[in-house]
Amino acid sequence: MPDRSFLAWPFFDGVHRDLAAKLDAWTVREIAPHEHDESDIDALTRRFVKLLGDGGWLGYAVPKPYGGQYDKLDVRSLCLIRETLARTSGLADFAFAMQGLGSASIAMFGSEPLKRRYLPEVHAGSRIATFALSEPEGGSDVSALRMTARRDGNAYVLDGTKTWISNGGIAGHYVVFARTGEAPGAKGLSAFVVDADAPGLSVAERIQISAPHPLAMLKFAGCRVPATQLLGKPGEGFKIAMATLDIFRSTVGAAALGFARRALDEALSHVRTREAFGQKLADFQMTQARLADMATEIDAAALLIYRAAWTKDCVAERVTREAAMAKLYATEMAQRVVDAAVQLHGGLGVVSGHPVERLYREVRSLRIYEGTTEIQKLVVASQILAADADAEKKKAAE
Repeated sequence: MPDRSFLAWPFFDGVHRDLAAKLDAWTVREIAPHEHDESDIDALTRRFVKLLGDGGWLGYAVPKPYGGQYDKLDVRSLCLIRETLARTSGLADFAFAMQGLGSASIAMFGSEPLKRRYLPEVHAGSRIATFALSEPEGGSDVSALRMTARRDGNAYVLDGTKTWISNGGIAGHYVVFARTGEAPGAKGLSAFVVDADAPGLSVAERIQISAPHPLAMLKFAGCRVPATQLLGKPGEGFKIAMATLDIFRSTVGAAALGFARRALDEALSHVRTREAFGQKLADFQMTQARLADMATEIDAAALLIYRAAWTKDCVAERVTREAAMAKLYATEMAQRVVDAAVQLHGGLGVVSGHPVERLYREVRSLRIYEGTTEIQKLVVASQILAADADAEKKKAAE
């Protein structure tokens, strides 16, 4: 039984507690029957997106004028939804997350016609969205992106390759980042909404990974995109990408938290019933010490995640430091907690299809995508160094 005591923390309002309770019951009813299904990942992803749309949960992924719940995205709600879905199904969590990640840039920086065209369909679950930033030679290092977008009359012509693109091959549109050259490095990028059927766009390869979800390499060869598909202004691509990740980076930590809570629940259930050397595993002090570590780390991660989410919703426009800390700690924590659950299960923990075996495959990628653990450490360090330098300047000026 998942611990819900954290909902009493002052980070949350009554609407968040109601959301958590309703989604928990809905997930048990609609998602749990499919949690072991890996037979057709594309079809199941589409099904989950439609279920999330029909259930009204995608209303938390788009702003209110286009069918959403709030005028702007509420990060606490996004985190609660990802944590709850991840506890049951990593693929359901993925389906929800990509609807938000693949549309938030449009919501924040798109023209009104772009918002009206794309966001209501994302909300309904009738359009699958995604975010295309990474390339074969550039992922964490955004300044290394090589894909180009050349202005040609009333259009841009895109050439290059994107890889590790979630929902690649099944998405209805891609938010694509390409080099337009207004400035060197990361400052010379722009963002575009590219329809999946745009001439010159093709799926070069479908990529298979340990925890299956739709993933692909995309090829852009003279892909002509109307200039009206530009998000923001030319050269604002890096700003758009970072503003989007500033919202969703905390939610990656929330997904990790959901995996960790499920792992602890599975471990508790197992050690209470499994006997060894004449007593239950739960009676061994070594088992109790491991469970204590797992529970403590889960609570510590939850505090960081919901601190970051509350800060974004209620205090500050940018939460770069807080979100990086949350993602860094929570994803590393979840890896340790899931590994501990596997160890407590012994041989059962590596049986294909067992809940903790599935968690072991699902949790690993969270330490990589939307900024690796190493990148998060650099982000945190740069933020605290900058804050310290500002404090020193202020002190010297007094």
